[in-house]
Amino acid sequence: MSYASASSSSGDRTSDHRDLPHVLAVDDNHVDRKIIETLLLNSSCKVTTAENGMRALEYLGLRDGQPNSATLASKVNLIITDYCMPGMTGYELLKKIKGSSFLKEVPVVIVSSENVPTRINKCLEEGAKMFMLKPLKQSDVKKIRCHLLNCRS
Repeated sequence: MSYASASSSSGDRTSDHRDLPHVLAVDDNHVDRKIIETLLLNSSCKVTTAENGMRALEYLGLRDGQPNSATLASKVNLIITDYCMPGMTGYELLKKIKGSSFLKEVPVVIVSSENVPTRINKCLEEGAKMFMLKPLKQSDVKKIRCHLLNCRS
């Protein structure tokens, strides 16, 4: 398995990364994954990355559709996934997440370099909280963090 995990560090602040919002970033493109990771770290998030939908499901404990309670301990507060990925699209990943009784409440943001209205609507109807166009900018991540992560109870 190949996951990368990083947590935010700030010069003056000593913050326990367990208190930071935990985001799972899924993208098959290494450069795009690093960009998203850097933007999230700059927004004081703990970040775990996965290179495809299957790896994301394994990390989330949903391999073969069976939840693994041991893995659910590494709870994520938000999932950001690319739409176009080989093997499993971001839309298919979204459907599996929203079909899980353990994960259906986790907000999912779909990102894509293609502005296809039917694709956007399909993802939003399936339960995505936002659909954003690549390349993501720091202002996009701040918007995501403000609207989704600060609203959790």
